[in-house]
Amino acid sequence: MSGSAVFMGALGLYFSFFPDSFTAWLCGEAQQEMALAMQLLGALYLAFGVLNWMARRLLLGGVYARPLSMANFLHFLMGALALGKGVWAAAEPPVYLMVLAAAYGVFAVLFGLVLFARPAKVT
Repeated sequence: MSGSAVFMGALGLYFSFFPDSFTAWLCGEAQQEMALAMQLLGALYLAFGVLNWMARRLLLGGVYARPLSMANFLHFLMGALALGKGVWAAAEPPVYLMVLAAAYGVFAVLFGLVLFARPAKVT
């Protein structure tokens, strides 16, 4: 939970406070509509990161905190599939896309284990 909270929080802060630099890097020039979309995406990432941070000490798995586990699993699974498709379709995929796809894949697997495995209380 802490790892995903930091990951999503960092993305959320970046997209919220530096959308122009990201859109300029991505599109070649800053576009106002794209910057606004990035700020909204940043707000979503930041909110999800805060939610995960606040729930980092909860017992997760099985029926415990199932909505939180399911939301994280679906987010990372769908993100990994979309990013993996982008990597697969590109003739020479950029390194950042491969790293992001790998990170999403790792979090998808971990949250899948949390969602479908029996919880164990760490003491």
